[in-house]
Amino acid sequence: MNFLKEIFIPGFKKSGRTAGWLLKIILPVSLAVRLMNYYGILAYIADFLNPVFIHLGLPGSTAIVFITSIFLPLYAPLAIIISMPVSLRELTILALMCQTSHNLPVESAIQAKTGTPFWAMVALRISMSIIIGLVLNLILPQNMGMPLFSQTHIESIGSLGDLFAAWLTNGIRMALLIFFIVAALNILYRLLEKYNLIDKLSKTVEPVLKIFGLPGNVAFLWLIGYIVGLAYGGALMMDHLDEGKISRSDVHLLNYHLAVSHSILEDNLLFVALGVSVWWILGTRLIAAAIVVWTKKLTIKFARNRKATMMTVADS
Repeated sequence: MNFLKEIFIPGFKKSGRTAGWLLKIILPVSLAVRLMNYYGILAYIADFLNPVFIHLGLPGSTAIVFITSIFLPLYAPLAIIISMPVSLRELTILALMCQTSHNLPVESAIQAKTGTPFWAMVALRISMSIIIGLVLNLILPQNMGMPLFSQTHIESIGSLGDLFAAWLTNGIRMALLIFFIVAALNILYRLLEKYNLIDKLSKTVEPVLKIFGLPGNVAFLWLIGYIVGLAYGGALMMDHLDEGKISRSDVHLLNYHLAVSHSILEDNLLFVALGVSVWWILGTRLIAAAIVVWTKKLTIKFARNRKATMMTVADS
């Protein structure tokens, strides 16, 4: 096998195109959110959520954390969290809510590219965040101690010039990061395909996928979504759809699962490093994802049965 010609060069070429369409979504959205934050729009929206957060076992001031997580990757709400006096119990609730509903405009737009409606994903993730917060507030021990972090400085933007400079700097970093991650994934996938390892990998995780209500042919995409998240997993989903290796209905179910539980390595480690129990984070997300998919499958089955019944009645 000629690794350079058959694997490396084709993988890099394909990664350039994939990274390009990802950045067309990510860069405009990130600029819009930075402008919303600069002009105080995010803080204004957060005021309306303050009364709700009291019922989630959280101080009203943490509403801005959740609002920030909705629009930005997890690093942004983390920067706010570590400057606030929150308990470990409150941090655990915030962690699960932010993990479920972070970076919604970008990730939901990417999922929409694979055929799952944008607003369906937004509504699902925000509603599941609230439900998870309510449930955790009922079952978590009242006294869990304090998190393992100290206050740090949060970068301040003093002018529109600073804002655009920060956006451009982060955009360049994001472009490089996306390209190399997508390239690595493409090369990995080509190697797995070359040595016929994808079928073996799928069979290995198939019992796990059955528990979650997912078909076995989404195994590789499921693993990618869990390792590196929705943005990069969505890029590979598009490739699989274009090549006819997966159906729209299978992608639809996988999107519902990954909307609630994805990127479990990076996302979880960020909060585990602050003292949150990995078992609370991982267990909650896996259970929530399973409930979402099985509920969706039951809903689809009910709708089909109802349609068949109505057609039978009409024919008679």
